[in-house]
Amino acid sequence: MRRLLLLFMFVPFIAMAQSVKSPDGNVELKFSLTGNGRPTYEMTYKGKAVVKPSHLGLELAKDKHASKGENETDLMEGFSMKDSSTSTFDETWEPVWGETSTIRNHYNELAVSLVQAVSNRNIIIRFRVYDDGMGLRYEFPQQKELNYFLIKEERTQFAMAGNHKAWWVAGDYDTQEYPTMTSKLSDIRYLMDDAIVWGNSSQTPFSPTGVQTSLQMKTDDGLYINIHEAACIDYATMHLNLDDKKMVFESWLTPDATGLKGCMQTPCQTPWRTVIVSDDARDMLASNLILNLNEPCALEDVSWIKPMKFCGIWWEMIVGKSSWHYTDEYPSVKLGQLDYSKAKPNGRHLANNKDVRRYIDFAAANGIDQVLVEGWNEGWEDWANMWKWDVFDFITPYPDFDIKALNEYAHSKGVRLMMHHETSSSVTNYERWMEQAYSLMNKYGYTAVKSGYVGDIIPRGDHHYSQSMNNHYLYAVKEAAKHKVMVNAHEATRPTGICRTYPNLMGNESARGTEYEAFGGSNPDHTVILPFTRLQGGPMDYTPGILETQLSTWSDNPHFVHTTLVGQLALYVTMYSPIQMVADLPENYAKFDDAFQFIRDVAVDWDDSKYLEAEPGDYITIARKAKGTDNWFIGGKCDENGHKSVVKLDFLDEGKKYECAIYQDAKDAHYETNPKAYTIVRRTVKKGDVLKLQQAPGGGFAVSLKPYVK
Repeated sequence: MRRLLLLFMFVPFIAMAQSVKSPDGNVELKFSLTGNGRPTYEMTYKGKAVVKPSHLGLELAKDKHASKGENETDLMEGFSMKDSSTSTFDETWEPVWGETSTIRNHYNELAVSLVQAVSNRNIIIRFRVYDDGMGLRYEFPQQKELNYFLIKEERTQFAMAGNHKAWWVAGDYDTQEYPTMTSKLSDIRYLMDDAIVWGNSSQTPFSPTGVQTSLQMKTDDGLYINIHEAACIDYATMHLNLDDKKMVFESWLTPDATGLKGCMQTPCQTPWRTVIVSDDARDMLASNLILNLNEPCALEDVSWIKPMKFCGIWWEMIVGKSSWHYTDEYPSVKLGQLDYSKAKPNGRHLANNKDVRRYIDFAAANGIDQVLVEGWNEGWEDWANMWKWDVFDFITPYPDFDIKALNEYAHSKGVRLMMHHETSSSVTNYERWMEQAYSLMNKYGYTAVKSGYVGDIIPRGDHHYSQSMNNHYLYAVKEAAKHKVMVNAHEATRPTGICRTYPNLMGNESARGTEYEAFGGSNPDHTVILPFTRLQGGPMDYTPGILETQLSTWSDNPHFVHTTLVGQLALYVTMYSPIQMVADLPENYAKFDDAFQFIRDVAVDWDDSKYLEAEPGDYITIARKAKGTDNWFIGGKCDENGHKSVVKLDFLDEGKKYECAIYQDAKDAHYETNPKAYTIVRRTVKKGDVLKLQQAPGGGFAVSLKPYVK
């Protein structure tokens, strides 16, 4: 009798278990209601635990703005299963731009409808299971008992099966520009002080075990696991907070100025919470799971969206030789009150007619599509870190920048200028001027804008990655699309695949970019970690191409770039983006003109990509086929230990010969002691040939392959 009673008691604990497998059967997702009707899931890959049983739910705020006001209740437990369904979906779609010309979207789905009897509320938890992972989200149908609600905490758990190795960035509501740390999960707490580098213009860390997504991990038995999110729309950006006693991550949303983490009106849904898994690191780089979980393109006409290379005056200012601002004469300025024509120029302002023409000429001579000009508009004298409301108007140029003449000159050379909208995080001000700013771009023929969000957010007290700020970033992209403007947003939230839906969002920064090489540098492994982490959600404007790696050769800056020269060439292939900056100075490219040829040649849009070898933090080698051609480009990048690559050219077309140019580190090259030592070897190759390439510490290689023409 006692045994029967125990069995009876155990049944509701695992009641209503459901499961769904990936199309190839390797990934299995199980869902059940445990305890007091608490939603729970677990995930395996080839029979190995990826996510152990983990709880799902949301804690809601007792607040007068909720439909139930101070009587609000949580969506955590007390659920029973109302219904469940499974389905299969399989399509192939064509991205406007991307790493491949087509993407397959193939998954099996489990949708579980739950009812919470005590509140008479219904929710749906939807799982989509792919060959390389899964996504889950909460859906809230419109109903009388669940209309308006406020999120106090989202309680989505990811219970790890061990103390995995992780590549992580400290969690923060306002910056993503910390260095990546590499450690066991159990060491995160003890390394957090080193992980948080103070001095950023806006930063708000929140927990001694809080980390950002995308989080890359590796298990002791060789599984690669990545946790991120997809389609973060009208919702706060997710971090992860680790219970390092149990090795359980829990979602940690970014709050707004009130401290709340979401203001929701049904019908609505959360972003997808994603887990990518494989026993081959290359599959992490090849995954399209996050893109596939986003909605199809929302724009009817995409003919104006063009991948591009661009150069600009940016690097000279970042290094400290020149300035964004026009005058040093005033301690502060007020827009519309200062007559800049009467101000004394400081002589260092680089966004001037002469120098911009010089960069236009450089772009035209080297097949570069656009020239980014930062510091062109009034207001840079006191633009940063003052919580200043009326910081820029985005339409009024400095006296030495003739916006009409310079655009006409650029167009006469077959080049366009790229607009720059630094908002100084005065978001309300930017939205007030946005229509006029985009209209000005249309007037003068600009087709792309780099936007920036340096400093603390206005409205004051909000955070860069809150629900309201994420809504702003998407609003800017949508408004830009109405004006046929492409957007490259810096300091904005990390991408979650929204570029599938709005492909005029060409890139983001959202991580520690090349600019930090002018501030002391990033570790050599940085660029062989980012493709596994930051780039999972979308392309990054990393601003590669710094061939003169020793900054003191042309400026007073004592720092150096922590790669070899050839390592910089490799980034154009290994760090995917449809907009790639040719970031160094024209005179520095002239010093290394033979190496610069690879940057001239390399494409920015691709028909195919082959991920040849990869290990997070150690090395990456990728081959890509240029869109609409038979040309291939290969990039290999490594960490401070160097790496020997054996590249089999079995992806080339049968029966064709290719002209092969190999840009390789010299034998004595080293990112610290001899970074600019390189060799260029030219040969003819065919399918099946093998290239054996030694990468120097902090180095890499770059290869161009073009069909042989007699």
